[in-house]
Amino acid sequence: MLLVAAGLYLGGVRVLRRRGHRWPLRLTLMFLLLGLGSYAWVSFGFLGTWSVEIRWAFTTRIALLMFVVPVAVTLGRPVSLARAVLSERPRARVNGFLRSWLAKFFGNAIMAPVFTCLVFAVFFTPFAAVLRMSPIAEGLTSVLVPLLGLLMVLPMAAHTVARTSLFIVAEFLFAFVELVLDAIPGILLRLNDTVLDHAGLWPGALPAWFPNPVHDQHLSGDFLWFIAEVVDVPILVILMMRWIRSDKRESRSMDRLSDEEMAELTAAHLRRD
Repeated sequence: MLLVAAGLYLGGVRVLRRRGHRWPLRLTLMFLLLGLGSYAWVSFGFLGTWSVEIRWAFTTRIALLMFVVPVAVTLGRPVSLARAVLSERPRARVNGFLRSWLAKFFGNAIMAPVFTCLVFAVFFTPFAAVLRMSPIAEGLTSVLVPLLGLLMVLPMAAHTVARTSLFIVAEFLFAFVELVLDAIPGILLRLNDTVLDHAGLWPGALPAWFPNPVHDQHLSGDFLWFIAEVVDVPILVILMMRWIRSDKRESRSMDRLSDEEMAELTAAHLRRD
């Protein structure tokens, strides 16, 4: 995945250079170092190495792959690069997907917290132990979880769906509710003294610094709670920027109306009332 993503991105930058256009170096470095680099650090570093044996490493890895890595990937603006490089038909397909019902469903601040809570609810079931200890499940989660995160982040970051100011205000207000909803899974893991996934100690010799199962679960809740709250900040920033753009767009459309057209719209509004 890393090699394919880096190859496609660098190939797009090379195509632009051949056409006489310049792609900012800072965006390339952000995509490679922050985007793909964060994925490599989460997958191959401490969290990826010990996620099978340690619960908090597993839950933290999943949370980072869903929240942090997709946001870091979008900093390199891969959608903008694809639009600049692709021909008319492939570019239309990319735009069509970002405007599809699937992208609209996941790419808004109303659905994202609900979906996130449903995903994290798995940590309260024995299925979490299966995901943690199965090599096949580990490979699938390493691929599917960041893709789900991108599905939620890309439509908002690419500004592909035009929203009214009223809808953006509703999203913005619901994002504050998300601060509470995202904290629920972490709080439940932190306060529960029963091992929820019913998995005991990892068989075999374990280092002395390994936490016991209950403390391990408490640490899972602590890190999950912290990550879920921190990543809400860039979402609020994105929504604020969308709100400002939408307000400016609507203001320009109103300014272009003549006095007669404005009077007609006002009269029609009063008649409806």
